[in-house]
Amino acid sequence: MNQLARTPKQIGAILRRQRGLAKLSQTELAERAGLRQELVSKIESGKPGTRIETICDLFAALELDLLVAPRSKSSARDIEDIF
Repeated sequence: MNQLARTPKQIGAILRRQRGLAKLSQTELAERAGLRQELVSKIESGKPGTRIETICDLFAALELDLLVAPRSKSSARDIEDIF
């Protein structure tokens, strides 16, 4: 399933949802990604300022790919309604 994200909050929501589907706790995901649980919590909450390398580590730990595509005509606000 493809999911669209344009904001840190939306990326956090995707990671939280995928972690839940994988039946992992934040601590378990953090261990898989080589991170601290507190950082996973911060990212899932949508706090800005996270390094792209850290996001990539979490995607890899969840066996997800990051796909970049041309922006659609819908606004970020419309997409937030999905979450």
